[in-house]
Amino acid sequence: MKRLKWTLFASGIALLATTVAQAQLGVGEKELRRQARLQWLQIKRHLPVEPDERVQRYVRCVTDRVIAQLPPEQRDAFEWEVIVFDDDEPQAFADPNGKIGVYTGLFKVADTQDALATVIGHEVTHATEGHTLARMRRGARQEAWAMISSAATGSAYMGAEVRRYLHLSLALPFGREHEIEADVIGLDRMARAGFDPRAAVNLWKGMTAYNQSQGRDPPRGLEATHPPDDVRLDNLVKVLAPALVEYNAAQEAGRRPNCQANLAAPKG
Repeated sequence: MKRLKWTLFASGIALLATTVAQAQLGVGEKELRRQARLQWLQIKRHLPVEPDERVQRYVRCVTDRVIAQLPPEQRDAFEWEVIVFDDDEPQAFADPNGKIGVYTGLFKVADTQDALATVIGHEVTHATEGHTLARMRRGARQEAWAMISSAATGSAYMGAEVRRYLHLSLALPFGREHEIEADVIGLDRMARAGFDPRAAVNLWKGMTAYNQSQGRDPPRGLEATHPPDDVRLDNLVKVLAPALVEYNAAQEAGRRPNCQANLAAPKG
């Protein structure tokens, strides 16, 4: 009888997990964007924000100029916001709604406005081209199937697992194709804003040197989610000439960003 009760209990858990998982597999864009908004609020609540307003203005200056060059339908379709968080990692991220986070550690390698614009252009492209949304959807699918597997093997099921996919989806890396697309399109966008695209080469070289100094040797070949550093640089060099044409046109049109002035401005 005890064994029968456990079998019925396990079957019920499996049915519940399968039902929930099926719902997650079909989760819509509207729901993913809603969850991303909630997660952004949590990030702002729990991550320390860089207190120096000069730094915040500097990054907003670069970001605003890149966003201003987007096609109107993309520029107006997102809830753009950028915040600098006080964290030593040289990282930045974007969510599906146009929320961009920049860690202060990024300034170790993005030490000029042009280098920073390279990163911002890259992250803006992840948002506008649907990369972040695709990553969240992939996270939802993976977590859903994990719930089915867990229930089928009789593992304890917790309600919190239904929501875990949201965290995992933002932790997942982008695919290599998305990374390359973000590099190429992002380079064009920062150049149109008047930032020098040649800075992208030095940025990624600097990122490579930093990773090596930290003992981080990224995987190569098909198992790598990010393109290898030499492949990334080769791709950028191939599109550098047309980006320079856009940069020169922007300069002639008077788009000459001077965002360092914001960083040097008095506090307050």
